[in-house]
Amino acid sequence: MSQIELTGIGGKPIRVNTGLFINNKFQPAAGSSQLDVENPTTRGHLASVSAAQGEDVDAAVESAQAAFQGQWRTILPARRGQLLNKLADLIERDSDDLASLEALDAGVLFGESKGLHISQAVETLRYFAGWADKIAGQLLNIPQGYAFTRREPLGVCAAIVPWNAPLMITIWKLAPAIAAGNVLIIKTPELAPLYGQKLASLVEEAGFPPGVINIICGHGSVAGQALARHGGVKKIAFTGSAPVGRQILRAAADSNLKKVTLELGGKGPSIVFADADLDNALFWTAIGITANNGQVCAAGSRIYVHASVYDTFLLAFAEKLAQTSHGDPLLSETTKGPVISLKQREKIIEYIRHAKESGIRLIAGGESMPGSGNFIANTAFADVPDDAQIMQEEIFGPVASIAKFDTEAEAISKANASEYGLSAAVFTNDVNRAQRVSAALESGQVTINCWGLLHANTPFGGVKQSGFGRDMGEEALDGWLTTKTVKYNTLPAAFKE
Repeated sequence: MSQIELTGIGGKPIRVNTGLFINNKFQPAAGSSQLDVENPTTRGHLASVSAAQGEDVDAAVESAQAAFQGQWRTILPARRGQLLNKLADLIERDSDDLASLEALDAGVLFGESKGLHISQAVETLRYFAGWADKIAGQLLNIPQGYAFTRREPLGVCAAIVPWNAPLMITIWKLAPAIAAGNVLIIKTPELAPLYGQKLASLVEEAGFPPGVINIICGHGSVAGQALARHGGVKKIAFTGSAPVGRQILRAAADSNLKKVTLELGGKGPSIVFADADLDNALFWTAIGITANNGQVCAAGSRIYVHASVYDTFLLAFAEKLAQTSHGDPLLSETTKGPVISLKQREKIIEYIRHAKESGIRLIAGGESMPGSGNFIANTAFADVPDDAQIMQEEIFGPVASIAKFDTEAEAISKANASEYGLSAAVFTNDVNRAQRVSAALESGQVTINCWGLLHANTPFGGVKQSGFGRDMGEEALDGWLTTKTVKYNTLPAAFKE
């Protein structure tokens, strides 16, 4: 199968295979179908990789089924943990290459990819490696004797992952799936697939048996839909947009009622109370909307500030957003890379244009940035009405909507007035208030005096239309296991009537 050579950090060459990774081999897609990958920094052609078709998905499922029914089903749990730890070692070893690939096709800053995405992926692999031999059932008493439960793998599973933090989110699925004893087919994002081509080679090097982890790229409407509808797939995990999540849920219902977990959009509120450390709140709320250009499902895109510190906050926040140096995400001096695609850039610009035309006060950004790439300025609007489009809809870009509040109850009401419920942040030095507000917020995660922290041992996922199921933490294992109950009748025959 063909390889391509790309230039990574410091001019280092990176070679990756361009084929579909099925049964531990790279192979072309049916009909030699390919998709083109664009460099968002230049909008130039970056690479072409194989695009999986329906028959390729069938081949991946067949490979996974054979692996699960073969040696993988009886492999010692401790061995699964060893393989996950080995994969973590290899990702650490090749972290520069993986971070370079995310910079090249996803526009993620090299330092952000290596220091956050990749380190978090490694942490997650090691965390679930430790769980592999600790998954246990229960022993229960029943009148006729006793019963016990077995927590068993589902079998052939699939994961469809997004382009914004592709390696990290892939590992969020891969690590618990493998620890639980499943086999996994990963559908990488068509806009940013190159990390997956590299990851596939590391899976083979780590020693995973053929078919245990298959990695394919392809269009969501083709490969993604084929996985969602496939009768041989017992579970599908998806991170991405709410409309696509609904399509996957319908496909699962219309096919074999496969298990589904969904991590969808967000419209995260950040609440800044009068007693908060204002410098700390400014630091985290700015990161909350500018990290990866706001292309984060947990982005703190709605900011509610107490009236007594509102004007001071606005001035300082606008100044913070302006402190950027945009350019090549591989360069250390770059603090702002491009958004993923021209289509995404135009979508963000349309939200900004609509807000301006609606008369909402612009306090930062709002304009195009020079250069040929998909760059867009960090932007903030103030005094944003509750029903404004930019306050209600997920923009997935560096656009903050700010409004004031007077009371704690008002802040909670505003924060909960959203169809989403993924992540929220509260800034206060009052411990009792932090407890009250975090309990009242309708959100899967709440951070106090910080934004968006991720840890392998803490579950992450949403409520309401942000989806269901959890990544990371012990709870993530529930999405990759099924429970079987076994009952023993130990009564003598004389007592059976």
